Amino acid sequence: MRDPNELDDWPSVAARSALSVGIVALAVAIGIGRFAFTPLLPLMIRDRMVDASTGAEWAAANYIGYLVGALTAARMNRLMKRNLSFALGGVAVSTAAVAFIHTSLGGAALRFVAGIFSAWVLVLASSLCLATLAHEGVSKLGAWIYTGVGVGITLAGVLAWLGGAQSAWLLWLELGALAAIGAVYVVKAIPHTSDGPAASVSGGSGPVRGYTGLIICYGTFGFGYIVPATFLPALAHAQVKNPLVFGLTWPVFGIAAAVSVAIVARLLSAVPRRRVWAMAQGLMALGTALPVFTQRLGSLTSSAMLVGGTFMVTTMAGLQLARESVPANPTPLLARMTAAFAAGQIAGPVLVRLFPVQPAQPWGGLTFASALATVLLAGTGIWLWRLDLHQPH
Repeated sequence: MRDPNELDDWPSVAARSALSVGIVALAVAIGIGRFAFTPLLPLMIRDRMVDASTGAEWAAANYIGYLVGALTAARMNRLMKRNLSFALGGVAVSTAAVAFIHTSLGGAALRFVAGIFSAWVLVLASSLCLATLAHEGVSKLGAWIYTGVGVGITLAGVLAWLGGAQSAWLLWLELGALAAIGAVYVVKAIPHTSDGPAASVSGGSGPVRGYTGLIICYGTFGFGYIVPATFLPALAHAQVKNPLVFGLTWPVFGIAAAVSVAIVARLLSAVPRRRVWAMAQGLMALGTALPVFTQRLGSLTSSAMLVGGTFMVTTMAGLQLARESVPANPTPLLARMTAAFAAGQIAGPVLVRLFPVQPAQPWGGLTFASALATVLLAGTGIWLWRLDLHQPH
């Protein structure tokens, strides 16, 4: 028997369609809906449309919206195609609409709404596509869906990189159009039988006692990755003003995310999830540590590769471990982990916002947040590794 991960061995058109729908949906929702802001932030600062403090507020608004969306997505498990189509359309509209907003409050409101839509798409698309792949007997292919996040980040980063001479508002409009194209593709490609409820997003309650450590680790991951994920291009811009140079950090981040997921899906499917998570968390700690010691462009690029190359691997490993831990009903544990993750994301930009921007040290808040992220990521990574050593395999 040949390896089921090989594309030529996909057993049905339905499996291929589910995989493509998942990749494109996550590229639109996460790569653009959530993270388009990252490569555009230094360009918006350049154009004097926002400052670093306002940028942190907009980022926090998006993460609060993501938390709200994650906590409400379970209520959308019926009429999956309609709700997924609506959410994808919302991502496209809320992204493009930034081009027409010229107030801090309006921009924060749009980023908040985009966060809600992005979370809905993530939950609905993952549930729908993973259920289809399982039904077709190729559930191991599910990991490939998450390469879509890296693909979307790369597309947004390349557009901002090559179009850096344009107004930031025009780039928002272009990214909204790109999201709309992806949304139309997904709507047309979703099977007509996908409007029923999906078990993996159904409600329900169940015990989560004994998993506090996993919840804390996942929340730490949310805090640790979000600081570089939000501000790396801005740090690079402080070193080099040419967008064709500093803009490369975000495409590098996205490529690393996509490639790392593909490698893990292909080569490490048999490795225990705790071990994968621990290794990814440790490498991420190294990535967040680099800007603390030096903010040269080479260091920031290395940080982008390390953090970008581990954040989706950590996402996969953490959620897979939750499902393995409570196979009968993982929803309560998944919900708590998602809430902790979102809370960590909110804490990162808020912590940066609390530090006043000083001319002599313009990124003092980022340096402190990166140092704290390094300590927390390293500590939780060690805990996960030691926990894995005591588990039967």
